[in-house]
Amino acid sequence: MRMYDLIMKKRNGESLTREEIQFMIREYVADNIPDYQMSAFLMAVYFQGMSEEETLAMTQEVAHSGEMVDLTAIQGVTVDKHSTGGVGDKTSLIIGPIVAACDVKVAKMSGRGLGHTGGTVDKLESIPGFQTTLTRESFFDVVNKVGFSIIGQSGNLAPADKKLYALRDVTATVDSIPLIAVSVMSKKLAAGNDCILLDVKTGSGAFMKTVEDAITLAKEMVAIGENAGRKTVALITDMDIPLGHNIGNSLEVIEAVDTLRGHGPADLTEVCVDLAANMLFLGGKGSLTKCKTMVREVIDSGEAFNRLVAMVEAQGGDSAVILDTDKFAKAPYAHEVKALKTGYITSMDTESCGIVSFMLGAGRETKDSEIDYSAGLILHKKVGDFVKEGDSLATMYASREELFPEAKKRYEKAVRIEDDREDEKPLVYARVTKDGIERLA
Repeated sequence: MRMYDLIMKKRNGESLTREEIQFMIREYVADNIPDYQMSAFLMAVYFQGMSEEETLAMTQEVAHSGEMVDLTAIQGVTVDKHSTGGVGDKTSLIIGPIVAACDVKVAKMSGRGLGHTGGTVDKLESIPGFQTTLTRESFFDVVNKVGFSIIGQSGNLAPADKKLYALRDVTATVDSIPLIAVSVMSKKLAAGNDCILLDVKTGSGAFMKTVEDAITLAKEMVAIGENAGRKTVALITDMDIPLGHNIGNSLEVIEAVDTLRGHGPADLTEVCVDLAANMLFLGGKGSLTKCKTMVREVIDSGEAFNRLVAMVEAQGGDSAVILDTDKFAKAPYAHEVKALKTGYITSMDTESCGIVSFMLGAGRETKDSEIDYSAGLILHKKVGDFVKEGDSLATMYASREELFPEAKKRYEKAVRIEDDREDEKPLVYARVTKDGIERLA
């Protein structure tokens, strides 16, 4: 078998067999296939696409290129949630405790932020003492005792994906939907959960800019999950506006705590109720209506909040900052951004809002960069709100005052104020299952 022949076959629009895909991935990981040949194959996929059978075979082979996590030591059904990334997306910190309080296990491996999107691991590490690196046995123990745990991704999880993504990143093939699906689902299969909920973002702050592209990606990923024997559902959620009001690591933990205590922002609360209810549905807890009722009950009773406190303590964190968020370290400098005109906020470039947080020190340029956990911004006004000239739009936080001028300019360009109010957009557009697409808006 020769890689040359596989490139030609895909270039001509033919489908590869499972054996051919196994050969290609295994030989590439072993450094027996050079980058230039794999680059040619990835570009062929970009133009010719992949069949459902090819995508499943490639996902499974990439997943098996490294460690396959065995979660059988965890008692009960395990459900994972994956978000395709966004700004202000602290949902994992909220839905994990909720789902655990409803007696479904969440054993989650999350990543760090890079660029304009934040990472769950970075947010958790803003809690003093919190450990995101645990032994496998300790990880299982926390999940069994508390109901959920979030740790950093294993270094040997789907190593083929790391090699392929690095190549896609420099060959203009990142936005191939089959290759995105393979990348996401290979790590989800390797993580070993029984069920998978996919939160596919769409809008200015998401990779999928249109609802239709998001649905296409969701269909591919749901098909992979179901064909691999995992119960899988996807929600298409809005990321045309940052989720909630707080952007930045400790700021987002504070907002997650507020939401678990029942007084978080309406948009963040609504999305989290939908996500958590779908996780409970996958976990066999009944109809979506029943599951939504369960979600609200554990928020109202305080049980979901208690699970967050228990998880923080079990992983070495100082729960004092969760019990009283005023105890989080504060940024030494703050700066208000005020409206330049009177009118309605009609749009907000979400990606730019994430970049502003990055410019203030909340993000990292490389995986080794230091981040400022207290940096970021709090939005006081969002799309649909009426503002007068001089009203406060947002407050920026940083450890150095000189970071404010450029960040302020970027934020002012991101916010559009017009005379007329635009129609409100839905927070959840669609639900994709193995049975089809349910349009919710």
